[in-house]
Amino acid sequence: MLSAAAAKVLGAVFKIPLTNMLGGVGMSYFSCAYSLFLPVYALTVTGISSAAARLTAQASALGLYGDVKRIRRVALAIFSAVGAVGSGLVFLLARPFSVFSAGGTEAAPAIAVIAPSVFFGCITAVERGCYEGLNDMYPTAVSQVIEGAVRVGAGLWLCSYALGHSDALAEYLPFAVDERALAAAAGMLGVTLSSAAAALFFALARLFAVRDKTGGECAQSTGDIARELLSTALPTGLGAVVTNLTAVIDMWTVIWCISRFGGYEAPVGTDASDVPQFVYGSFAGIAITVFNLVPSVTNMLGKGILPCVAEAWTSKNFASLAARSEQALYTAAVIAVPAACGMGVLSGEVLGVLFPRQSDEVEICVGAFRCMMPGMVFLCVSFPLFSMLQAIGRAGTPLKIMSAGTIVKLAGNMLLIPVMGVEGAAVSTSVCYGVILAAAAFAYFRTSGISVDYRPFVSLVYSGTMCAGAAWLTADICRRAGLGSIAVILAAAFFGGGAYFLSLWLSSGRTGLGVLKGAGGHGIH
Repeated sequence: MLSAAAAKVLGAVFKIPLTNMLGGVGMSYFSCAYSLFLPVYALTVTGISSAAARLTAQASALGLYGDVKRIRRVALAIFSAVGAVGSGLVFLLARPFSVFSAGGTEAAPAIAVIAPSVFFGCITAVERGCYEGLNDMYPTAVSQVIEGAVRVGAGLWLCSYALGHSDALAEYLPFAVDERALAAAAGMLGVTLSSAAAALFFALARLFAVRDKTGGECAQSTGDIARELLSTALPTGLGAVVTNLTAVIDMWTVIWCISRFGGYEAPVGTDASDVPQFVYGSFAGIAITVFNLVPSVTNMLGKGILPCVAEAWTSKNFASLAARSEQALYTAAVIAVPAACGMGVLSGEVLGVLFPRQSDEVEICVGAFRCMMPGMVFLCVSFPLFSMLQAIGRAGTPLKIMSAGTIVKLAGNMLLIPVMGVEGAAVSTSVCYGVILAAAAFAYFRTSGISVDYRPFVSLVYSGTMCAGAAWLTADICRRAGLGSIAVILAAAFFGGGAYFLSLWLSSGRTGLGVLKGAGGHGIH
């Protein structure tokens, strides 16, 4: 979790200056590239870590250490080939997807240069999953920080260089039409280099690692392992594709609805024809970027809990299963609730401080960002549930749940954007993730046969209300006193956070603390 937090801070250090450099229209090219890349990446990469971790954890729990080694070899062979195919697909679709989605070739360079990331991501995912299955999270942690650091250094420098040397670079990318498209491609090249750096880290780690000379029994054949990996990874990958389709839905529906129904005036320096791209680029580059910070941290709870749940489920230790499940869900909620309350109350100040050079873009996003905060809590708690469903052999269930959520998202966008503008897309995001959380919780507890104590979660909701109220009152007093945005944020965070933890301690007491320490299991009902 600490490494994920560090990686997201590095991600913000990358994305926020990048948005300030590219502006709303440039970020629309960058986001368009991600809209194609993410579904392909999700299909080929996302399920790999959980599949490798689950199989490794099961083999380790049974003492089959020969199988542990064989699982890694088979996974690398299969998924490196899958990654190569995925990279080729992204590269070949760069130009047609750009024309279809953005109405021109401006996003094609960014799509083309990110294509190799799929291949490197597959290799990295296998290595991470094998270590995670042995309850060793340190390689994943180190590789995430390396990946984030390279992305910041390489991406920002390349983007800055492209903005200053666009004429020279245009000779190598003849289908790019302006410097913003070139700069977006240069920033995306930093993403590719960061994924290559993570893969290189694991190669060096394996090269210099102390060799395990002990053999180990092999109970599964190569074919059995391959079938098990694919049967676990494919549903998970398809579920992740469906998850990432929400970004594609936002891109198509926001641009189409704004083009058809209007509702926004062109800011200074932006052509009226570029307003739909400007609105979408602002929403994707600012609101969604900040929205994803906290869920990406709690996603690590899912990675950490998966091998523990898999071992408990395999050994039929239901008391441990209940305790681990409650601990993961409660920890995710403890992190998500105050973050959502604080950012919702202080949305204007937070976005203004993070994007000081993009006042027009921030003005569009403030209301939408506030509407997304309930969805952020729902998404944070959903991640551990999806991992736990995979751990107990229900890898296909998240796919069904996410498919239903995507339908809700599409319907919500089409109904609300014409009426509310981009805030309609934000509201539909929260509704979508609310439906997903409810369905995932129902499926997990029904399948596992366990239950958790609901009282700590009720106290969390109460404490979050106290947090939001204290932060709002403090911010209002500070604004009336004429204090700057940073002072407002610091004061509201201090008093809101104090009210949150005090309320949490008074309302949940030792029950909530026990959950965080792993003592919250309540067995079978």
